[in-house]
Amino acid sequence: MNTPVLTLDEQHNIESGAWFSKLSPTLQRAILARAHVRRLADGDPMATRGTPAQEWCGVARGAVRISSVALSGKQITLTYVEPGTWFGDIALFDGLPRTHDADAHGPTTLLVVRKPDFKELLAQHTELYEALLRLNCRRLRLMFDQLEDVNTRPLQARLARQVLLLAKSYGIAQGEEIRIGLALAQEDLAQLLGASRQRVNQELKGFEREGAVRVEPTRLVVLSREKLMALADK
Repeated sequence: MNTPVLTLDEQHNIESGAWFSKLSPTLQRAILARAHVRRLADGDPMATRGTPAQEWCGVARGAVRISSVALSGKQITLTYVEPGTWFGDIALFDGLPRTHDADAHGPTTLLVVRKPDFKELLAQHTELYEALLRLNCRRLRLMFDQLEDVNTRPLQARLARQVLLLAKSYGIAQGEEIRIGLALAQEDLAQLLGASRQRVNQELKGFEREGAVRVEPTRLVVLSREKLMALADK
């Protein structure tokens, strides 16, 4: 298979990803040689809960929304997969169906490795086993951190931490301000935090009064990381 064609920005996002950048050059080349590019429009489905897992993916641009359906039938956002992040390996390891829905959030570019190629990479590169083990250990630690936050931190602190994470992953510096490039309604933020939209709205208004953020339609602008960090530590 030919090396996938990415834009310079997309290539940079993949190569500078925290996980991918630590792989040996040999393994990096092997992964890219077996991957193909898939470009999705906003809302295009990437995977459906309950279906067999067939692909391992890296996000080169945009974001992938991971969601599930509540008992009420409402779609609930659990997280967004950011550029430079690889996902989908767990279901390829255990052979069980996908646990969640995944769709593009905004125009999104993926590097996609098919299941047979993923298995071949594992067979030929023991380094990949170790690297994916470290990746999943990190995911597990983050999951426990999030559970601890939900049970021990007030909403104000959790929201401030979430905004800081979004700024780190999707922030676009504009002078002293940082505009979060990921389009999020307050309902989306509320779902990420397991809170109501009304409570998140109240806290964001408080952040505005503190001079920490500016709330725009579907966008957040960080005015002061220091003030957000102080709110996150309360």
